[in-house]
Amino acid sequence: MSAFASTGDTAEKTVSFTEIGPDLYAYTAQGDPNSGIIVGDDGCIVIDAQATPAMAQDVIARVRTVTDKPIRYVVLTHYHAVRVLGASAYGAQGVVASDGTLALIRERGEQDKASEIGRFPRLFRGEDTIPPGLTWPNITFESGMTLFLGKREVNLFHLGAGHTAGDIVAWVPDAGVMFSGDLVEYHSACYCGDAHLRHWPDTLDEIRAFAPAALVPGRGDALTSPGQVAEALAMTRSFVTSLYGAAELSVARGRDLKETFQATRDAMDPAFGSFAIYEHCLPFNVSRAFDEASGIEHPRIWTAERDRQMWAELQG
Repeated sequence: MSAFASTGDTAEKTVSFTEIGPDLYAYTAQGDPNSGIIVGDDGCIVIDAQATPAMAQDVIARVRTVTDKPIRYVVLTHYHAVRVLGASAYGAQGVVASDGTLALIRERGEQDKASEIGRFPRLFRGEDTIPPGLTWPNITFESGMTLFLGKREVNLFHLGAGHTAGDIVAWVPDAGVMFSGDLVEYHSACYCGDAHLRHWPDTLDEIRAFAPAALVPGRGDALTSPGQVAEALAMTRSFVTSLYGAAELSVARGRDLKETFQATRDAMDPAFGSFAIYEHCLPFNVSRAFDEASGIEHPRIWTAERDRQMWAELQG
């Protein structure tokens, strides 16, 4: 039986800090969760906080190589613990998220925290630096809002469901650069355990309509040209639709979850098997796709106990 989720993944990744537009940076780490940095006239914004305050210190150190301006806002693209639990390290005046993300934190934040730490310990280095309780945004919005860093304008949009129900993107109009969170991935598996798979392609269409000159995905290298952005959007769409299509067909044929898992693997391995965190994601992805194809619209809550039970059933 395979090691549970990514408990066996202990190899450190090489971090890159890439300027993708004027005073805009991507913090990427070979398929580990990315962060983004927007520098304006009087301060900075960090997009996605990393999993622990200890890990956030490396992001802060990279920021300090390019500016001494204060970090005024931390923007959370969605609620997953691996993105948010480092937020306290930045000393920001505002932690910003969508109303949908706030609702998900209230509904399932504690369970998600325990679940994610159990799945991928390496991504929670310095777990003891996480403050007690959950990370709560203190600024939220329904569909859009604008932050100003002096004259620099940063637009935040909830364009639709996809990776979660509450995903947002950050758009810097003066540079045509977008920070997408996990709505877009590049040579990395999409984690779909909390996804709305039928809506996700429509949300990708909304992103494509901005025609970004560059984009920081949730995982994978920074996308520094319109061609790379288009490639990543197509890659993400193909991953999501292949997953849901295989599950939908299996449900229609009356297959159970384990049979659906094998059929989905057969359909997806050739194109996506080499992607980062593919093996980690596949059982969670198939479970959610099977549920959605069976008519369960609202993703079920993952707990540490449910994780292990599902893994044993599908991997054994």
